[in-house]
Amino acid sequence: MKTVLITGGTRGIGYATALKFAKAGYNLVLNYVNNDDVAHKVKHNIEDVYNARVLLVKADIANEQAVKLMYDECIKTFGGIDVIVNNAGIAIDCVLEDKTVDNFKRILDVNLIGPFLISKYFGKYMYENKSGCIINISSTNAMDTNYPESMDYDASKAGLISLTKNFALQYSPYVRVNAVASGWVDTDMNKDMDSEYKTKEIKKILLKRFAKPEEIANVVYFLSTNEASYINGSIIRVDGGCK
Repeated sequence: MKTVLITGGTRGIGYATALKFAKAGYNLVLNYVNNDDVAHKVKHNIEDVYNARVLLVKADIANEQAVKLMYDECIKTFGGIDVIVNNAGIAIDCVLEDKTVDNFKRILDVNLIGPFLISKYFGKYMYENKSGCIINISSTNAMDTNYPESMDYDASKAGLISLTKNFALQYSPYVRVNAVASGWVDTDMNKDMDSEYKTKEIKKILLKRFAKPEEIANVVYFLSTNEASYINGSIIRVDGGCK
């Protein structure tokens, strides 16, 4: 049975992705950093509904020692790793005058350093075993940069695209590394968005709506399958046709 690690795997896109892989019969390693109650509810729900094995790992992925311990626990529990989904991410949007170096660094830590560490340690295992797949969750903000309020988030996601291409090169020809650049998605991160602003953003999207988390998860899962066996070092834009 195959095993997938999903960072930020108990909410939003991560949770939708966990359900997709659970349906496909995978073992799940779900990383999270806050809210134990939600994490355990997710674990029990997936185990009850899909009869999947779920390992919860509470860890800050920007902490190298924590990532090493998570790797050890994953290998000890499931004996290996087949797919990595670097999904965990944060945003602290505000006007330039209110941005701080500490917040900027924290965004880079979670959104960029974290995927680097996960890919370094777990990807090495995949490369040595000549099989595996890494999918990074980037953003269309990495390319479009239409919102100066999120310049720190945008920079981190642009860095993740570069990281994707570099790891694809580093781990070739055995490990495929791709990224999904999603547009607006209906998740908890956007639940408090101003309705007027949301309406304005929806008008820019050809499909006239935000994505459902499941629609991003579908692309992530596809990239992990043999049907995507010749896709490598690519950035798949999933934004509903944003103008």
